Amino acid sequence: MSPELENYLLLLTALAIGMLIGVERGWHEREHKEGERIAGIRTYGILGLLGGIVALLTGKNNVLLQGLTFVAIAFVWSIAYVMNFTREKDASITGLIAGLLTYTLGVAAGLGYIKEASAAAVVTAILLGFKPELHNWVQQLKREELQAGFKMLIISVVLLPVLPNKDYGPWGALNPYEIWWMVVIIALISFVGYFAVKIAGTRRGILYTGLFAGLSSSTAVTLHFSSLVKQNTQIEVPAATGVLLASATMFPRALAIVSIFNHALFVPLLKPVIVMSVIVYGVSVYFWRRQLKIAQPDNQQNVLRNPLNLGVALRFGLLLSAILLLSKGLQQYFGDAGMYALSGLSGMVDVDAISLSMARMNNNGDIMLTATVIAITLALASNSVVKGVYALSIGGMRFGAKVALPLVVAAAAGVAVVLTMG
Repeated sequence: MSPELENYLLLLTALAIGMLIGVERGWHEREHKEGERIAGIRTYGILGLLGGIVALLTGKNNVLLQGLTFVAIAFVWSIAYVMNFTREKDASITGLIAGLLTYTLGVAAGLGYIKEASAAAVVTAILLGFKPELHNWVQQLKREELQAGFKMLIISVVLLPVLPNKDYGPWGALNPYEIWWMVVIIALISFVGYFAVKIAGTRRGILYTGLFAGLSSSTAVTLHFSSLVKQNTQIEVPAATGVLLASATMFPRALAIVSIFNHALFVPLLKPVIVMSVIVYGVSVYFWRRQLKIAQPDNQQNVLRNPLNLGVALRFGLLLSAILLLSKGLQQYFGDAGMYALSGLSGMVDVDAISLSMARMNNNGDIMLTATVIAITLALASNSVVKGVYALSIGGMRFGAKVALPLVVAAAAGVAVVLTMG
């Protein structure tokens, strides 16, 4: 491409960026009369084009003219803002910031950062266009949900990067960075699962509750719906549907989690996971289709009472560390048999901790791939059986049978499949 043609492309991109933002701004102020609007599609388009031209004239090494032009635009726009505030008492500075950003993105495009500037322009237009939805979302946000978001940022953005990525402890079983990264992944899935349930709302019923809450804790769903059935036996079928959906979601969820840390596990684990998922999802769909329109739980968000509990996350980290040590020790002294026993027992309490510890040991070359797949499948199977026991003991025989039978069959099928894989 010739230099002249390349310059035309850069300027065209800068103009397009300005007009994209200008379309949204013009639509936002479409009810204002001509002359009452501070800026529309033409002004924003010219701002983007101005940024592109300034960038071509100055290049990457001379930023003085770029900065002086930015200050001049800010000064002129500030005067217009003051005049508009005096007339309409509108204190919003969104237009001012959008104008300055448009010029800056035009400069970036003129300097050759086409992809970055274009992506930023699209995001800017989306943020500007979804003002009512964003404001409504903020108004509905609870204090504990806002705090949960900040906690999520602390454990992921602040703490994770400073942890040492080295092996410590007996047999080199503990890596602070990897352990905390696993904690972050689990916390993030719980965080997303909570808001998925909240966004779906009660109108979507138990279908979305089971699917989304299964991203966080299928055991919590089992305990919650089992207690509801104990209070009201008329919701046995829809409650069983919710428990089975959440339990079935646990299988692909576990597959996704361990695959993040060990890609080699995805293919060998896929077959038992598919078998177990199909069985439980199939029964849940059967119950879903036969259920009648009956009363549903009034507040399904209670399935996940806390969007992010740091205490739970820390306990998970401690549990994961303990299982890593036990797994390495048992494997050293008793071979794969000791590791299988630990997987079955640990799976009754928490699937993620034992699954991630097995994935890490295989990734480090401590155990064979086949043994890892068997251990993770045993953990999934034991957890499924325990949830069936919870349903029987809390929700009663009729409800428990609806839940326990497909879970036990799925667990047995998954184990059988993985044992025949050699």
